Amino acid sequence: MAYPARHFLSGRRRLLAVAASAAAVQLIAQPARARAEVPASLVRGAMKRFKVTNPAKPVPDLEFLNAADHPMRLADLAGRVRLINLWATWCAPCVSEMPSLNRLQAMLPKDRFIVLAISLDGPSKPKVAPFYRDQDLDHLGIYYDKGKKAMSTLGVTLLPTSILVDPDGRELGRIEGDADWDAPESIALVKAALGNGG
Repeated sequence: MAYPARHFLSGRRRLLAVAASAAAVQLIAQPARARAEVPASLVRGAMKRFKVTNPAKPVPDLEFLNAADHPMRLADLAGRVRLINLWATWCAPCVSEMPSLNRLQAMLPKDRFIVLAISLDGPSKPKVAPFYRDQDLDHLGIYYDKGKKAMSTLGVTLLPTSILVDPDGRELGRIEGDADWDAPESIALVKAALGNGG
């Protein structure tokens, strides 16, 4: 038996409506990822200078270079907590905190957390890789500022500055000056950003 086109279309519309309803129910049923945050109680000890960004705000999609001079963007690492650290080999406080950043990275899985130590060395860029070797910074990747834009893009005025970014690309807070990144307070703060104790 043949059906008029209007019957076919109305039946097809009903099927599409049912499918859309089922998809909506499935989306509602899925638990949303909990928003990471840094409780004020963690801003103490080694992290007493950490300034919580409240409310958390989206971080610009900074472009930088990896060790092979290939361009990367912050968005390439979405889904991970990122600790952006702007530093340079000619900056004494920057140099002093790099070993603790290396130890912090060693403690946490790179598929969930990454230290982005972005060098602002510019003309002294050839010194970065030898510095990593001399300091045994074997858990940190080498990254470089592209076009001297990192400080202005991220609103940084002092080196070193570290910015904690959640998996959704929002700034949770920042600290100006060097810090002891493998101190218990620092580890607790990063684990809070991971959202479930690490």
